[in-house]
Amino acid sequence: MSILAPEDDGPLLRVAGLSAYYGELRALTNIGFEIERGEILSIIGANGAGKTTLLKSLVGLMNRGRMARIEGRIEFEGRAIENLATEDIVNAGIALVPEGRRLFSRLSVQENLMAGAYLPRCRSTLKERLDEIYALFPVLAERRRQIVSQMSGGEQQMVAIGRALMSSPTLILFDELSLGLAPFVVDDIYRKVSQIHELGVTAIVIEQDMKRALHVASHVFVMLEGHVVLEGKPENVTEEQVSAAYFGTGIEGLG
Repeated sequence: MSILAPEDDGPLLRVAGLSAYYGELRALTNIGFEIERGEILSIIGANGAGKTTLLKSLVGLMNRGRMARIEGRIEFEGRAIENLATEDIVNAGIALVPEGRRLFSRLSVQENLMAGAYLPRCRSTLKERLDEIYALFPVLAERRRQIVSQMSGGEQQMVAIGRALMSSPTLILFDELSLGLAPFVVDDIYRKVSQIHELGVTAIVIEQDMKRALHVASHVFVMLEGHVVLEGKPENVTEEQVSAAYFGTGIEGLG
């Protein structure tokens, strides 16, 4: 899969002073971080910690006026994107695999994949991209005409990942990949994530499974009530520290 990112001196993604609101409710408070090309950032936190809101902010889904809005700065490849529409952010190279997959349940595998290539720049390499997705997920090639609602949860997750990859992203955001899946299925899904990463795609992974998050990451955040309360490299962060930060007890920041 020929999706290696170009070289660049600066960070791929820079977030500074990011706060997010649903009406008057503040869901994120002054979030700031950078991601270099080739990194995997794992974000851990309980339900309601702000993890999904952070990903939605990165792909323009919080630019909804009074009902949902953000403040702060988001730069991708040196370009400010905080005010861009979702379509323009996807076109710039960021793709989201949403929580719950959100597939078109009455459409086939291939029709769902094609939905990920709706941007004009994707159409010229459509066949090549499909072939690459089917090479990554052979079961989808075998079932390309199957209606996705008739597939298992793990197979549907593969379709959701494949759909995101159809836009040739430089940065891919995974929201709760393991949610509702059997452990052996999750193992297989994460092997695919590793393969995608090896091809040069940078990733942000939201995960509630602490051990899995620490294993896959090059950097880890723990979020609590809209704040980043712990961060560090996996080799410098113990499970005890992550657990304490997750529950809001004995928080200690790490570099």
